[in-house]
Amino acid sequence: VLAAWQRPYLNIFKHFRVEEWKRSAKEGDVAALTDTRMKGTIYRIRGSNPASSYLQLPRAGTQSLGLTGRYLYLLFRPLPRKHFLVHLDVATEENQVVRISFSNLFKEFKSSATWLQFPFVCGAASEGTARRDVPGAAPADVRWTCLVLDLPSILALYLSRRYSHLRGVKLCCNLLVKNLCTSDLLFEPGVTLAKARLGDLSCRGVAPMPRELAFPVPKGEKWHDLYDYIRY
Repeated sequence: VLAAWQRPYLNIFKHFRVEEWKRSAKEGDVAALTDTRMKGTIYRIRGSNPASSYLQLPRAGTQSLGLTGRYLYLLFRPLPRKHFLVHLDVATEENQVVRISFSNLFKEFKSSATWLQFPFVCGAASEGTARRDVPGAAPADVRWTCLVLDLPSILALYLSRRYSHLRGVKLCCNLLVKNLCTSDLLFEPGVTLAKARLGDLSCRGVAPMPRELAFPVPKGEKWHDLYDYIRY
């Protein structure tokens, strides 16, 4: 059951005050930028190899975030024509630590008892030719993406393990990150509160995106025309 301080969702960057770098660590070329299109601060992580530049929470590998929400949301955009890498360290109920990694460097899915590697295919704004189903460097017009990971399901499906909590996150180059969040609720982008009530989505555990986690949608535009939503 979610602890009260983690309900209905936990904004990880805000809660752990990433910008102060006391409870988080950064290595290499990591910068906080004000992004007018995203209407707020984003973090840019770039470098020649994933080990050289990263943003890590918590600061020390021996500590744990202790976040128990079922879903992890990562709001990010891979840097064009580059490779990126994301590591999530999760704990099972047997206290085993499993690393879940996503990257457009990986050519295929690989798994061991302690590591799951998922290849990531970047979406492009112009569908058509840019849409490949093979991982590789991000396209020039790569989109901002909301990646949703159902952590208990991933562990159960691939390792037959029971999920306990999220220990740590390591965001390696090359990417822009707007936010990270955990929740037991499944947030659907582009769904308004009124529409959610009307469709009674709440009984299915579906909720509209909280404002601080939402990507801005200009008047007259549609969320899904501007951004990608990927669920694992």
